[in-house]
Amino acid sequence: MLYLLFTCFYMRILNLPSYDFRFRITGGKQYIFDEIRKKYVMNTPEEWVRQNFIRYLIVVKRYPEALISIEHEISLNRMSKRCDAVIHSKSGNPLMILEFKAPDVSVGQPVFDQIVRYNLALKVNFLLISNGLKHYCCKIDIQNKDYAFLHAIPDYNDLSE
Repeated sequence: MLYLLFTCFYMRILNLPSYDFRFRITGGKQYIFDEIRKKYVMNTPEEWVRQNFIRYLIVVKRYPEALISIEHEISLNRMSKRCDAVIHSKSGNPLMILEFKAPDVSVGQPVFDQIVRYNLALKVNFLLISNGLKHYCCKIDIQNKDYAFLHAIPDYNDLSE
């Protein structure tokens, strides 16, 4: 029984800096406090990646917390979808879509296809995908229908509207 409790709350070490988080256990499930949404959310493997990555963007890359939207709703082919996160400009326009997967999920073509579909609605210049171990960031040239993978995740001030 003790082993089950330990494995239930195991949090994998990610390819990101280490941060402190607030946790709560309710009904035998672990919840993590989301600083953006200002509430506790279930700490799934994907949520663990999202919370760590968002904290990295705020602390290291200087992304303003107030300009990050979590579970950002979009309409795509008359269907409601949710982007894991969207980064906005100071004027409120979307700049970057972020898609997170659990560490054991491969970041392959289906994940890229998913975020590209989301971009049909938002038309942002940057797409970012991470499973906490591998991170991919693309700069999109919508006019020329082209893209380029970036060697590093840009600082907030380097994102262009």
